[in-house]
Amino acid sequence: MTEMVYGSSPVRVTEPVIPRWWRTIDKWSLTAIMVLFGIGLLLGLAASVPLASRNGLNDFYYVQRQAVFGVVALLFMAGVSMMPPAMIRRLGVVGFLGAFVALMLLPFFGTDFGKGAVRWFSFGFASVQPSEFLKPGFMVIVAWLMAASQDLNGPPGKSVSFGLTFVVVMLLAIQPDFGQAALILFGWGVIYFVAGAPITLIGIILGIVGFGATIAYESSEHFARRIDGFLNPEIDPRSQIGYATNAIQEGGFFGVGVGEGQVKWTLPDAHTDFIIAVAAEEYGLILVLVILALYGTIVVRSLFRLMRERDPFIRLAGTGLACIFGVQAMINMGVAVRLLPAKGMTLPFVSYGGSSVIAAGITVGMLLALTRTRPQGEIGDILRRGR
Repeated sequence: MTEMVYGSSPVRVTEPVIPRWWRTIDKWSLTAIMVLFGIGLLLGLAASVPLASRNGLNDFYYVQRQAVFGVVALLFMAGVSMMPPAMIRRLGVVGFLGAFVALMLLPFFGTDFGKGAVRWFSFGFASVQPSEFLKPGFMVIVAWLMAASQDLNGPPGKSVSFGLTFVVVMLLAIQPDFGQAALILFGWGVIYFVAGAPITLIGIILGIVGFGATIAYESSEHFARRIDGFLNPEIDPRSQIGYATNAIQEGGFFGVGVGEGQVKWTLPDAHTDFIIAVAAEEYGLILVLVILALYGTIVVRSLFRLMRERDPFIRLAGTGLACIFGVQAMINMGVAVRLLPAKGMTLPFVSYGGSSVIAAGITVGMLLALTRTRPQGEIGDILRRGR
C-alpha cells in the first residue's frame, strides 16, 4: 500500500569494481605500458647475461629478477589504478612522507655501491632507492597544496610547495643525485605553471636554478666531472658514453641482429642506464622509434584526457605524473645519444631495477586512476549547462 502511495524506493545497483575499472581506464595507455614491460624483458635477455656471467650467476638470473619485479609493479599499478582520486591523494601523502624520512636517513645508513653517490639502502638480497618512490608522492602532495590554494580562504599552497621542493632538492643534491633533483624541480614547475604561475616568476625560478647549477659545478667534483665530459667535444671511446655512441652507430636502421650486439659485454650499465644502446645496436632505429612512440602515447593521451577534468587536483596531479614519467624517459635516452650529461637515470619499465620498476608501476597506476573516464567530472558538463 505504501509503495502505491509514495512509490517504491529505487534500488541502486553498484557496478562491480573490475568491470567499472575496465570500462573507464585508458586502454591505449595500459597497452603501451604492457608492451614497454615486454620490451624490457626482451632487452634484459641480451643486456643482463654478461653481468650475470661476470658475477658467476645463472645467465638469466637478472632477467628472472626483473620478471618478478615487473609482476609486482604491474600488480601495484592495477591496484592503484582502481583507487578513487581521494584515495590517490592519501596514498601520495603517506608515500611521500615515508620516502622523505628514508631520504633523510640515507647519509647515515645508505650506500653508494662504488658509484660515488649515496642513493641506496642495501639489504643484502636487494636494495631500495628512496628517491624513486618519492617522485609520485611528491607530485600528488604538490598538486594537492596548489589545488587547495585556489579555494576561497585556502592555504598558501604555492608557497608551502616551493619550500617543500627546496628541501627535497637539497636532500637529493647532498647524495649527490642532481638528475632526480632536476626532475623533481621540473615536476614542481609544470604543476605550478598549469596552476597559473606568472611568466615573470617562472623566469626568476629559472635564474635561481641556473645559479644553483653553477654553485654545484664549483663545489661538486661528481657534478663537474659529468658536465666536463658532456661539454668535451672529444668522446673517450672507453667511457660509457663512448661505448653507447658506437653501439648506436653500429645498429643503424635495422640493427646487427638479435644477440649479435657487443656493447653489452663492455658497457657496465648496459642493463640499466644505457639499455637503449643495446636496443639500438641489436634491433636498430626501428625499435627505438617504437619505444619513443609508446612513451609518447602514454604522455599525450594522459594529457588530453586530463584536459577534460574540472577537478583542479586531478588535473594538476595527473599532469605532474605524466610529465615526470615522460621526461625521465627523455633524459635516459638523451644521455645515451649525448644530448644531455650523464644523469644515472633508468628508462621506466625497460631498465633493470627493482625500485625503478615498482616505482614506475605506482606512478602510472596513479596516472591511470586520475585519467579514468568520469562523465560527471568533465568540463563539458558546465558548458552544456550554461546553454
